[in-house]
Amino acid sequence: MTDLALDPYVVDVLLPDLVGHDRQPSAFLLYLALWRRTSGGEHPSGELPLAAMAEQTGLSKRAVQLALAHLLRRRLVTSVQSGPGRPHSLRVLRPWRRRS
Repeated sequence: MTDLALDPYVVDVLLPDLVGHDRQPSAFLLYLALWRRTSGGEHPSGELPLAAMAEQTGLSKRAVQLALAHLLRRRLVTSVQSGPGRPHSLRVLRPWRRRS
């Protein structure tokens, strides 16, 4: 098992914002799982079925759907779906970082 490096912003700002203010702890859990899968947003997730996200986080598929919708609304992830019923390919965004 490898270490998981988190940007301090994720814990210091995003955690209280998603869990406390938005009351969406499932969105924070999903964001963390996606962060790990995408190396902190460096790579796209590849096709990732809802069932796989549910298993990885311990959430129900419906909770993952709601969490994903919340993360998309907050522009913390982007999603590409190659067709109806196809798994999502997700990219974790870090809007707090400036582009160089």
